[in-house]
Amino acid sequence: MATYVIGDLQGCYDALQRLLQHINFDTQRDKLWLCGDLVARGPQSLECLQFVKALGSSAVTVLGNHDLHLIACHFGFSTVKPQDKLQPLFASPQRDELIHWLCQQPLLYQSADQRYTLVHAGLAPEWTLSQALAMSAEVQHQLQTEPRRLLQVMYGNKPERLAEATTEQQRWRFTINACTRMRFCRQDGSLELKEKGHPRQQTQLIPWYEFWRNRLHTELFFGHWAALNGYSPVANIHALDTGCVWGNALTAYCLETQQRYSVAGIERTRYI
Repeated sequence: MATYVIGDLQGCYDALQRLLQHINFDTQRDKLWLCGDLVARGPQSLECLQFVKALGSSAVTVLGNHDLHLIACHFGFSTVKPQDKLQPLFASPQRDELIHWLCQQPLLYQSADQRYTLVHAGLAPEWTLSQALAMSAEVQHQLQTEPRRLLQVMYGNKPERLAEATTEQQRWRFTINACTRMRFCRQDGSLELKEKGHPRQQTQLIPWYEFWRNRLHTELFFGHWAALNGYSPVANIHALDTGCVWGNALTAYCLETQQRYSVAGIERTRYI
């Protein structure tokens, strides 16, 4: 038995199947953990959702910003962007079933033995890991029970600090932004949600993971940040988005062997 953690799929179903073939993935024996953003920008979001859902207990996934945007569009709180290539999913008779399944997934996952933690974007500097787990569980409960109440207040860049979140709606938005959108923070730990480039291009902003250096007693895996190309300088924090949808690669990390495996991504000129 092996457990593989995979970065952002973003509708790259064919690349996923090549990667699973490359690692000899056995659906009856092995486990698959996914860092969120199963959908959008690639050509086969519908197939990605169908496949991961069908894996049942053999798969764990956390929600990414594109997954939450899909849910918001389904409930009428946003509109589908043509570049997200979600039309086949929205036309599918399985749409309601797949969206309901997606709503059951967490923002943050920790293994039962607490050795491994999975998130799409990152952890806010102000949090402890216990706070992050508690606040993400609050958002998950809301998404499962009253999704419209959550989705109608989800969008926005404020508050930038946990200390500024004075209502439950503001706590939800802060948690969603940290777990699914954040890359950089300012010197004071406030979230900066617009910059998407590589850390070497920045002198004023700090990658979120630098605030967690020497603070974690768990291995943390995240996606979302294609510009990193799968590299994090913090030993126990692992970046896994290697830009599959942008024509680079799809990458899996085996927990048991600590090895990485990659296959080529989709042809950018064809799909993007």
